[in-house]
Amino acid sequence: MKNNLLLHVCCGPCSTHTIKELIKDYNVTLFFSNSNIYPKEEYEKRIQNARIVAKEFNLNLIEDIYDHQSWLDFIKGLEKEPEGKLRCEKCYEFRLRKTAEYAKDNDFNLFTTTLTVSPFKNAKAVSIIGNNLSKKINISFLDIDFKENNGFQNSIKLSKNLDLYRQNYCGCEFSIWEK
Repeated sequence: MKNNLLLHVCCGPCSTHTIKELIKDYNVTLFFSNSNIYPKEEYEKRIQNARIVAKEFNLNLIEDIYDHQSWLDFIKGLEKEPEGKLRCEKCYEFRLRKTAEYAKDNDFNLFTTTLTVSPFKNAKAVSIIGNNLSKKINISFLDIDFKENNGFQNSIKLSKNLDLYRQNYCGCEFSIWEK
């Protein structure tokens, strides 16, 4: 019997390889919780791609409420932090906390995230945050660096095959301004 896993999806392209790896061993449900994404039109593009991927893999997709102001309040004071530093770690925490809480409240056995497939994300920070939330919320975190075994390259190939939109910045307004 496979465990029920809630997979936080940052975008369609990053989820492709991750899903292929996870569906071998888990009953996967996708969770799109990305209030960090700016502007709203960009959010809509990314959620549409998550829907395409969910349909392609025949998986359920749960769409969290988009609340950019809550995210801005959470990272307040870190707006000028350089990309990849403390602001990004707080952003991981914001999204992983929502995922862990949803998983706990809805009878999932564990949670994880697609964030580690990107070479632009700090997988070690994601691991620490996920494991800390696991202890606080009392739900298991599946700690995997999906970059390994050519994960990012595989996600690019799979994304091209599905004709997915590939964004050119992480998601928040600060990452747009910095690029």
